[in-house]
Amino acid sequence: MRQLRAIEPNLHLVHTRQEPRAMGGNNVRSIFHPSDFSEGSEIAFIHALKIALATGANLNMLHAAEGMDVPWERFPALRETLVRWNLLPRGSSREAVGHLGIEVRKVLCSSSQPVQACLGFLRQFPADLVVLAVHQHGGIGRWLDKPVGLPIARAVGEMTLFIPDGVEGFVSPEDGTVSIRNILIPVEGKPAPGPALETAARMIKNLQLPAATVTLLYVGTQGQGPAVKSPEGSSGAWNRVTKKGEFADTVLRTADELAADLIIMSGEGPGGFLDTLRGGASERVLRKTRCPVLNLPVGAKLG
Repeated sequence: MRQLRAIEPNLHLVHTRQEPRAMGGNNVRSIFHPSDFSEGSEIAFIHALKIALATGANLNMLHAAEGMDVPWERFPALRETLVRWNLLPRGSSREAVGHLGIEVRKVLCSSSQPVQACLGFLRQFPADLVVLAVHQHGGIGRWLDKPVGLPIARAVGEMTLFIPDGVEGFVSPEDGTVSIRNILIPVEGKPAPGPALETAARMIKNLQLPAATVTLLYVGTQGQGPAVKSPEGSSGAWNRVTKKGEFADTVLRTADELAADLIIMSGEGPGGFLDTLRGGASERVLRKTRCPVLNLPVGAKLG
């Protein structure tokens, strides 16, 4: 399906292609993936698609570029990926995607300002989760040499899954299997760690990861950390450790020691985590970690 849809003055979606969705009782959820068609964005797409399939979410992918001559083939190959994952037979129609319980929209936007294009789209189609690639050594989130990821994540104020450039992440592009053995959650008294713990528990359930281990890390003095316990009915192993040291260095060192597959970090409000991403400890974690980071604003839960 193609349609012309205005986002804001001087910013227009030039094409929208939507994979139909089957009728069903799925909860309304939305994932947004801005793509610059790079290898890192391809990996981010794989993660966004897997989470959409696991949660029954719709998936919106957007690419902004000057002009209208970007071919659809530049977008990640959705049906080819689903065929490779043995979720669709080869030769399936676009309509077949909807029978998997998800809705996928591919959007081309004519704009020289990718951040504004993404935010304009999100005003019309709000997202519960943003999944994007970040280039750690060239600035946090660069799209055609323009900062993109950080401004989008700050403005949206929703959950954001950052996939560092050069990191394979936890979803196999070959067969869609998920490999999360260790999840690291830094915990502090404020914000309350409960939502981050519940998010980890929901991920273990939705992605079918009963063997996963969740490590709750408090950086400080033994006995002074917040009282935490694993959510009721959660599976997997839950450990708590306390370490002294500078926050970012301790988180990074612990992630390396655990061979963490995911770090879940909370903020004190919409964009709270990201408000510190200018020279702060959280920025140093994101710039140097070798695994995906899930930013979780207060009140947000993945699942």
